[in-house]
Amino acid sequence: MVYDISYWTRVGKRILYVIFILLGLYVGLRLSIFYMPFLVAFIISLIIEPAIKFIMKKTNLTRRTSSIIIFIIVSFIILGSLTWLIITLFSESSSLLQGLNDYYYKAQEIFGNIISNFDFDKIHLSNEILNVIQNSTDDILNTISNWVRKSLTGLIELITGLPSIAICIGITVVALYFICVDKIYILDQIEHHLPKLWIKKIGTHLRDLIKTLGGYLKAQVSLILISFIISLIGLYLLKIIGFNVQYPLLMALFIGFVDALPILGSGTVMIPWAIICGINGDIKLGISIIVLLIIMSIVRQILEPKLVSKNIGVHPIFTLIAMYTGFKIIGIIGLLIGPIVLIIVKNIFSSLIDQGVFKTIFDKN
Repeated sequence: MVYDISYWTRVGKRILYVIFILLGLYVGLRLSIFYMPFLVAFIISLIIEPAIKFIMKKTNLTRRTSSIIIFIIVSFIILGSLTWLIITLFSESSSLLQGLNDYYYKAQEIFGNIISNFDFDKIHLSNEILNVIQNSTDDILNTISNWVRKSLTGLIELITGLPSIAICIGITVVALYFICVDKIYILDQIEHHLPKLWIKKIGTHLRDLIKTLGGYLKAQVSLILISFIISLIGLYLLKIIGFNVQYPLLMALFIGFVDALPILGSGTVMIPWAIICGINGDIKLGISIIVLLIIMSIVRQILEPKLVSKNIGVHPIFTLIAMYTGFKIIGIIGLLIGPIVLIIVKNIFSSLIDQGVFKTIFDKN
């Protein structure tokens, strides 16, 4: 058998190229988590950059002065919001954790009544299957209860770790100041210490990545923030006028989190919540939640075409696979990170994907 050494050498180089890129991506993600305060500061700096340029254009002030003005305004907004958020989250999480057993038994009673009132004779189910249904319902409720308890306990532990939170917030604020004020100097230093070939190749990929991923993230964050604010205001209004909404901030955060998932949406939370309210006898609250969902959907449908490109080049099935993979690897947060990693990988390997991955690697032509 004759082996074509040049062919297999070329294949080996292409495989190594893919492996090194994926390894670099993994290391980059790990470093992003490790240096999270600086990453957050960088993202905030990108968001407020248009405001800095606007101040410079309208007032003819220097970049340093304009950056300091915007930085002070943004810092007050962030620190004030975080203070309210931490205090409210701690209060609502502690209250929900204390009453979690009552909610568990109440949900168990509701499902028990549904099962007992349903006429299973019409579908001819045996007692063994009925017992399985009952036990499965109990297992599902128990799993949900344990997950909620674990999540709330972790959230309370995170909130009560004030020294570490204060350090992270402090580093983020200081890093944001330096990134805003000395952006040109930082970019010059990075360019000075990197080879020109790296700067050219990295710059090309980075521009494409920022255009695709940055646009996607900016649009999604905007839409999620809008959904969160609308749901938060709506739930607090319902609470003020006397409806039984006990944890508006936690529910608004949960709705915002689910709304961030590409395939799911706020209706995944709010429709079951409205149905449970109706089953529980609180028809007015159920209808109010549906009305709030309709308002959120209308606002989203109006704004989404302006903020999000209709086609980011990723089919929903691959997005679903990315969500599931992220969930299996790192848990709930992986549902958010999975699609983001998918977009990054697609951008880096765009030429391979367009030509066919295996065809590009193994084709002899």
